[in-house]
Amino acid sequence: MVKIIAHILVVDDDEGIRTLVKKYLNENNFLVTTADSAEDASEKVKIIKFDLIVLDIMMPGKNGLEFIKDHKKQLESPIILLTARGEANERVEGLEIGADDYLPKPFEPKELTLRIKNILNKTKNKETRKIKFDNIEIDLNKSKIIRDGNEFKINNSERKILDKMIGSPGETFSREDIGKIIDLEKERSVDVIITRLRKKIEIDPKNPKYLQTIRGTGYVLWIE
Repeated sequence: MVKIIAHILVVDDDEGIRTLVKKYLNENNFLVTTADSAEDASEKVKIIKFDLIVLDIMMPGKNGLEFIKDHKKQLESPIILLTARGEANERVEGLEIGADDYLPKPFEPKELTLRIKNILNKTKNKETRKIKFDNIEIDLNKSKIIRDGNEFKINNSERKILDKMIGSPGETFSREDIGKIIDLEKERSVDVIITRLRKKIEIDPKNPKYLQTIRGTGYVLWIE
C-alpha cells in the first residue's frame, strides 16, 4: 500500500494547471484536492484540514490574496502562491498577509513538489517551543503570539524565524541568514516578514523593543 505524504489543495482557475499539478503530486504520493476558484476553495477548507495549499493569485471573482485575507484567522495550512512573473507587488502582499512561499509561472512541477516537501518536512521536524517574556507569550507549538491578551496567528515562515531566533537570543541574523531559514532569496521579502512579526510582538512596531534592526547587519531578538 502506498503511503500518502500529505493532503494538498490546489487552487487555480486554469484546468490545465490543476490537472498537471494533481497528476504530478499524485505520482509523488500526495493526496490532492482541486478547486477552480477562491469561492470553491473556501467551501473545501471549511470541511477539510489540508496539510498545504497551492494557491493561484490571479483568478476571476475573488483572487488568491482575498482568499488568504478571508481565512487568515482560522487557516493554519502553509500556502505556496502561484504568481505571474510580473506580479512582484502581489508576491510581497501575499507574504505580508501570511503566505509562506511563492513560485512564478510557468514552473516545473518538480520544483513545486520539492518546495512542498521542503515546507512540510521543516514543519514536521521543528522542535516546538513556548516562551514568555514581559507581557508576551510565543507559542510555537500552537503557532501564535499572545500580547496583552491579544492573540496573533503566525504562519510557517514566521514560526521558523522565531524558532531560530529564540534558540539564539541576542544573536544577529543577516537578511541572507533569514532567507536561508525560510527559503527566500529576496531581501525585500525578508524585510516584509520581519515587519509583519513586529506588528504581532511589539507595542510600537516602529520603535521595536524586542525584534530590533542592527543597522547594516541584520536583525536580533532580545528576550532576556
